[in-house]
Amino acid sequence: MPHLETSDRPNAGVLPLDGRLLVRVTGDDRASFLHGMCTADVKGARPGAVLPTLFLTEHAHAIADAFIWVTPDALILDIDAEAWTRTRAHLEKLLVADDVEFEDAEDLAIIDVEGPASLDATGAASLAAWSFIETAGSFVGNLPRYGGPAASVIAPRNSIDSTIAAIVAKAPGSRRIDASVLETIRIENGVARVGVDTTDKTIALEARLNRAISFNKGCYLGQETIERATARGGLKKRMFGLKFHSEGLPVAGAVLTLAGKEVGRVTSVVHSPRFGAIGLAILHHSAWTPGAELKVGEGGSAIVSDLPFAQS
Repeated sequence: MPHLETSDRPNAGVLPLDGRLLVRVTGDDRASFLHGMCTADVKGARPGAVLPTLFLTEHAHAIADAFIWVTPDALILDIDAEAWTRTRAHLEKLLVADDVEFEDAEDLAIIDVEGPASLDATGAASLAAWSFIETAGSFVGNLPRYGGPAASVIAPRNSIDSTIAAIVAKAPGSRRIDASVLETIRIENGVARVGVDTTDKTIALEARLNRAISFNKGCYLGQETIERATARGGLKKRMFGLKFHSEGLPVAGAVLTLAGKEVGRVTSVVHSPRFGAIGLAILHHSAWTPGAELKVGEGGSAIVSDLPFAQS
């Protein structure tokens, strides 16, 4: 499938997110239970809201990221399918007498639409970011999940092709894209992917996952560590961008050094039509200066960039 090049960005790129799963969370205690288990203000949300959220350990290490679509009769978790396996196990260990049930919504699919024309093409132009409406049996949301202007559509799985055809018809020049385009957009915008840019010891704030954290809600698992790091400014590591000098991309995991000392490892890499060879890494605070030059592996080098790349 073709890539969405820089010159094509005014159009819309459409892709079903086959690697993601929708989970219906029902029961009278669904809001209070998830409120205490994730970083979003679930109890304060009204139907029609989409909540970016994180599931954390008690030490605020990221287990998974997700989006919660709030409907009148259920909370719909929009989550990576592989991440749901560990997240469900984590949540069910903490379920005691709560009236909460999880049901995989295998009848539904998620379609992502990227680019400035995405909102007009899906009918989401009138919506504020992180909100959705129900229309013609589908949910349509203004959802910048990869950091750029974008919409998401939750539709019956048996209508994926017809839904995509209808979206493409509304945005001349738009087309289906492949997953590598989404990866490029994600990295350009500095959106960490849990399990790729993080480890099981990464604190959420280190990966700049702030958009998924409510700093005003009540108690939740991991809150103490988040509040302590926020109040004291005690982070010693943080995610930054890398601009590689060579057009060739280093492998993920390549060691980054500054003045002979390891300061991090490359986590994500991509060749961006806009910015060239770029990547992400969680760096030691000694390497937080944009413009600093780091050694990559045995012979490469990169310049530290703030995020997103467009603002650096």
